[in-house]
Amino acid sequence: MTSDTDTDETWENLIENFKPRLRELISVNRVLDYIDFMKPAQKEQIRQKARTDGDIAAADLLINVVITKPHNTGWFNVFVDALLNSGCVHAADYMQGNLPEPEVEAENDYCVLLIRLLSPSLVKMKTQEVCVHCLAQELINPEDSERITAEIRNNGSISGARELLSIIVRGRPGWFSKFLQILRETEHKHLYELTGGSPDCEKQDEKLSSLKGEPTGSPAAAESPEYMEINVTEDPETTGLKETMNGIWALDMKKLGPESNDIVLRDYQEEVARPALEGKNIIICLPTGSGKTRVAVYITKKHLDGRRAEGQSGKVVVLVNKIPLVEQHYSAEFLPFLRSSYKVERVSGDSQLKISFTEIVKKNDVIICTAQILENYLERSNSGEDEGVNLSDLTLIVIDECHHTQKGGVYNHIMMRYLKQKHKNRRLMKEQKEPVPLPQILGLTASPGVGGATKMEKAEEHILRICANLDASKIMTRSLGEHKKEPRKITLTVEDRKADPFGDVIKKIMNAIHAHADLSPTCDLGSQNYEQWVVQKERIAATEENQKVRVCADHLRQYSEGLNLSNTIRMRDAFGFLKKYHEEELKRKTSPDDDQNIKITVTERFLFNLFEENKEELQRLADIPQYENDSLSKLRGKILQEFSSREEARGIIFTKTRRSAIALSQWIQENPKFADIGVKAAYVIGGGDQSVVKPMTSAEQKDVLKKFGNGDINLLIATTVAEEGLDIPACNFVIRYGLVTNEIAMIQAKGRGRAEDSSYTLVEVKNSGVVEKECVNEYRTKMMDKAIDKIRALNQADYDKRIIEFQFQAIMEEKVRMTKKKQKDMNENPSEVKFSCRGCSKHVCTGEDIQIIENMHRVNVTTQFSELFIRRENAALQERLLDYETNELIACKDCGQKWGSMMVHRGIECPCLHVKNFVVTFNGKKISKCTKWSELAVRFSAFDYAEHANRVVDSSDDEETA
Repeated sequence: MTSDTDTDETWENLIENFKPRLRELISVNRVLDYIDFMKPAQKEQIRQKARTDGDIAAADLLINVVITKPHNTGWFNVFVDALLNSGCVHAADYMQGNLPEPEVEAENDYCVLLIRLLSPSLVKMKTQEVCVHCLAQELINPEDSERITAEIRNNGSISGARELLSIIVRGRPGWFSKFLQILRETEHKHLYELTGGSPDCEKQDEKLSSLKGEPTGSPAAAESPEYMEINVTEDPETTGLKETMNGIWALDMKKLGPESNDIVLRDYQEEVARPALEGKNIIICLPTGSGKTRVAVYITKKHLDGRRAEGQSGKVVVLVNKIPLVEQHYSAEFLPFLRSSYKVERVSGDSQLKISFTEIVKKNDVIICTAQILENYLERSNSGEDEGVNLSDLTLIVIDECHHTQKGGVYNHIMMRYLKQKHKNRRLMKEQKEPVPLPQILGLTASPGVGGATKMEKAEEHILRICANLDASKIMTRSLGEHKKEPRKITLTVEDRKADPFGDVIKKIMNAIHAHADLSPTCDLGSQNYEQWVVQKERIAATEENQKVRVCADHLRQYSEGLNLSNTIRMRDAFGFLKKYHEEELKRKTSPDDDQNIKITVTERFLFNLFEENKEELQRLADIPQYENDSLSKLRGKILQEFSSREEARGIIFTKTRRSAIALSQWIQENPKFADIGVKAAYVIGGGDQSVVKPMTSAEQKDVLKKFGNGDINLLIATTVAEEGLDIPACNFVIRYGLVTNEIAMIQAKGRGRAEDSSYTLVEVKNSGVVEKECVNEYRTKMMDKAIDKIRALNQADYDKRIIEFQFQAIMEEKVRMTKKKQKDMNENPSEVKFSCRGCSKHVCTGEDIQIIENMHRVNVTTQFSELFIRRENAALQERLLDYETNELIACKDCGQKWGSMMVHRGIECPCLHVKNFVVTFNGKKISKCTKWSELAVRFSAFDYAEHANRVVDSSDDEETA
């Protein structure tokens, strides 16, 4: 009697023997739907493998899991049934011992290879009609038919055709002749002939059936753009097949042209691209996820092809406004479609190639870069200080997220150069001189917005200004029709806490500070108005040298932030923030040198004691769950619902601040309920260093987004950095948590929910006003759509007239702005500027003591200054540029106020000052607000490296002699 163990081993050996064949015949995701003896985690691992490495690699993993002991009773029958039910009937035949003859299998392999080769043409079939015939001929089952129909409905006929072809090639041998017959019956004459059919189809089938041998090229290779020939073993019996299939390949390329197997556009994409293909400057306005970038790739290729055909070279620059977008556009869009014909390169602030950007432009056809790099090299060329890049070197500029071409941004600087040259060209042509060639401009946006307009007229003006700035002859938009995916919208309002003892303690502390500093606020504590009021009080107190009010206002701002955090995230996170702030303040009052005493004022001691007196009570209350905010409860419920009701949930939570993004991510990771339903969360925040929260490097951002793309992470908590541009994989839910900015951001956030049956949820947070703001944004979105329609309805003459008027206005405003800037730079004398410590009002230095490095860093290297500060360890050590780094903080020796950082520039230590840490007096008048050096119109002297280096060397020589 045979034991169950022996039977299992027999099945295992059978599967192992046929593993190479099964790998090619299994459709992994469909088979997994019918297997019930695997754990959910195993299924997810296999699905993830399919997403990242393809079906064959995933099938390999699936088979390994299937044959891994211990086995459930009847596991082999379940596996065979799964193959049959999923349409993988050929694979099921192997398991049931119904093996085809070697000649039949070889013929089937050729047919599969042929379909894969010709798939760029076959996907243009009338999919729904072919699907009906395939069902009737039993090439597919009813469930397959439903799957294909759903794919057609959601993603279009081409996507449905791909699904259909992937199913039929896994059928039993003999499917090919049936498919040929179906193509003929559905009047696909061209496709029928392309796949080997003829008016005498039976003879054609016999001819194909008579050809035998084993191809050496893999199906994967056959699908690659570089695969231009079928390779089979050099056997007399296979020569005919090689000639036939290569002939079909050549026929395919000849009939379809070089473009058809590369980029296939949908009808709405072709429509918006048409003017650009005629060489016109346009803006393409399509929703997020509708393929704007793919249209740009198509236009780029047509542009380069056209110039090449005319014997001219083309040069395309693709501009983006975020570093992660450079790599994204390069690897996911432009490189795959263009590399076979053109040289494509990418350059960003993270890339060493930015140093040789001019050479990169010369040697490549398509360059993808951040806009600032191009602007820097345009300026180099303009100033003549270095070899740069000219607009005339380029033939097409693609501007991603082009609605930023306004308000003095870097896109605007580049286009202002363009507009000035355009109008100079008009003068040159009048003088019968040769104009300077300018590139074609292609702008891409999901939403130009209305610029805060409340009336239709102003909304039109806003959009027309963007069109003028981009010199666009048209703004192209189109209804997506059947391709449009509008997410379900849900708004979750919150209830006020029945009791908020944690917030009450914070308010009690704040009122004690108000009494101590004799302050009387007129707005609710923790509100946006209160924060603005307290910031203003701090600035006025600093300029009036009222240190009591200044330090109290600074602490009040932190408590206000603590209140906001307790309304947004956990109370323990708010407490942790306040605790860390006070620890840092106490540390600031402690000198690293025991011989040096830092003064602590009566007010500072009062503030430290006030927190200490209430610290234990705050910590106790922070751990009582029933006092948590209702927003967090609503968010918890929404996440649990999404992950419980969906087979594969993937979502994004947008939140306002970096601190809340990090805290929400930690909250989710620490909650076992989320882990039980498979939530894998991470955060992504911005890379700028303007925040007190440590920024994310672009490498860290890229790593998180990659994991989100391949499924290692399925819930992303993000600040607005993820709203715009980044090609985040299809999500099926988006949550905006207490965050509403403008209508552009709302449209961008909604567009992240690209998957079928996606949802868009707005969760209210106390004092955020998000519900009201969302209503305003929806109204503005409708206004924007109407404004675009009105602009598109203008006759071309009226449109052109208004565009020229706005362009002349922009040029004149730029001239006035530059004139004012030059006057400021020329007139302000450094000796008239004085700097005093913001913490204790002590005089620190004058503008004459400050020098500037690389037009960016203001340093004070005088001997007198070095005696005024102490050094502290910089916990966030970060390398800044190739030739310098910051390694320590510098602070006032008397009060501990931070002044800046100690940077190393080409081997020399230089104290680098941050102007926000000082009170600035200019011509005897104190400036209440000066947070950036750019706000101070003073021309400091350049840092003389040689002179200072010589002084340092002499000093070290004296020390050695002594």
